Amino acid sequence: MPLVTARRGGLVEQVIEQLRATIRDGEWAVGAKIPPEAELATSLDVGRNTVREAVRALAHGGLLEVRQGDGTFVRATSELSGALRKLCGDELREVLEVRRILEVDAARLAAVRRTDDDVVDLRAAMVVRDAALHDAATAEPGANQAAVADAVRTDTDFHALVVRCAHNALLSELYRGVAEAVAGSVAATMPPEIGTEKEVSHSGIVEAIEARDVERAAREAGEFLTRLIDRA
Repeated sequence: MPLVTARRGGLVEQVIEQLRATIRDGEWAVGAKIPPEAELATSLDVGRNTVREAVRALAHGGLLEVRQGDGTFVRATSELSGALRKLCGDELREVLEVRRILEVDAARLAAVRRTDDDVVDLRAAMVVRDAALHDAATAEPGANQAAVADAVRTDTDFHALVVRCAHNALLSELYRGVAEAVAGSVAATMPPEIGTEKEVSHSGIVEAIEARDVERAAREAGEFLTRLIDRA
């Protein structure tokens, strides 16, 4: 999506919001290098100083990282995510502990509040996730890296969907704030022989939420994370 030409008046704030939306919508992925200052200024029809101020503000908020001599890179998808990354970093055990805190209660709430559409979405997401795990397990060596990345993405998406099924906007926003750290923890803990371990299955979580079994949902969401924490 091309950037929209900024309106006069409050230009810096407008550019900040457009850049933030581009990051939030995934058009600039985490880790990606954004276009150079001059290109952004031309796209937005504003001065380079305006772009520089907007980038500086987003870097201060943790969304961008300016690397002298190398360019500017996306660091996080939201200010919350950037702040949480600064606080807890990427230490695996801490990330897994935070995931367990959020995901266990999210599963409980989902078991109470889920809709029929939620169950359909969960089952569809699980099919996509399991197919990606299978593809990663059977991929040729040259294609394995991309297949594993897809497995990590679909697994992360599945857990985010469980949280959204809790129908708590603040909880969803908190979880979105740790999305990059969650994806990192999924990548770090994915079994070397993907698809061979029963514990990688999340069918029990979906079944418990569908059955509105609150305690089983919490147990299914927490047990595999506890195992991962014990290994970390």
